[in-house]
Amino acid sequence: MSRHPEIDLGAVRTIPVAKRPTKVRIEQFAPAPDPDAPVGAFDQFLPDLLAGAALRELIQAWVLARTDGRPCVAMLGGHVIKTGVQRPLLALLEAGAFTAIAMNGAAAIHDFEIALWGTTSEPVEETLGAGQFGLVEETPALMNLAVLEGAKGEKGMGESLGDFLNEADAPHASISLLARAAALGIPLTVHVAIGTDTVHQHPSFDGATTGAATHRDFRVFAAALRDLEGGVVLNFGSAVILPEVFLKALSTVRNLGHEAARFTAANFDQIRHYRPEKNVLERPLLAGGKGHSFVGPHEIWIPLLAALYLGRRSPV
Repeated sequence: MSRHPEIDLGAVRTIPVAKRPTKVRIEQFAPAPDPDAPVGAFDQFLPDLLAGAALRELIQAWVLARTDGRPCVAMLGGHVIKTGVQRPLLALLEAGAFTAIAMNGAAAIHDFEIALWGTTSEPVEETLGAGQFGLVEETPALMNLAVLEGAKGEKGMGESLGDFLNEADAPHASISLLARAAALGIPLTVHVAIGTDTVHQHPSFDGATTGAATHRDFRVFAAALRDLEGGVVLNFGSAVILPEVFLKALSTVRNLGHEAARFTAANFDQIRHYRPEKNVLERPLLAGGKGHSFVGPHEIWIPLLAALYLGRRSPV
């Protein structure tokens, strides 16, 4: 017999299943798939639980926000542009799903290269050892020239790059977010940390001009958040730069008295990161609103989101 005391389970009190609180009901289960259903109805075949319920809630909030004329701001990290999702993003942009787009410097570089040459993303492992990583000639020379030219017209970095691509009649401008946003007159801002992007290594780089251009874009981005109340913020794949920029821009517009307290926010990335969780989904929503976190590849999430939104949107 054990030397240690044991609790007597004979006195445990139980309750009937009918009286037990539960979190899962069969009414929430997904229906059987319908191969003939349109792709834009995909969320109807998801369970009304966890990420399935969150995705449905996000799409509904997004469509309602744009129908009511509220803003939807998309933030894009560099990897997003390398996953082949330009066309779904452009379809959303042209449908009025986004009122503003913010990019980090890497995203702008990849989009710029795609517009001009239809290729991007060098293999770092093959070029770093020889000291050649990021030291291609044309990309930084042309991007830095575009920013310098744009500065003469007091343009931000995103507008400068987009106008440059359109004026140069870039061969693949039709699948460039920079070029298309500029053509549509939709704010697309670029937010750089000097020293993080390959164009900063080039002899043509002017730190003062780039700093002024990206600071102008900060002010443009902040202006896009002025009426965020009831709107939507979507962060795709930026783990540090854009969550930090967003938090400061949001604080600025609130300081100036604009209504930007309650909105819907979502973060999409391949893993969960500290700053998007805190600076996009939690801290900004303490007064209300809802934050959603979705984990998975951009090349699946973004086309899916585009199909769901475009399948339900009302004209804006």
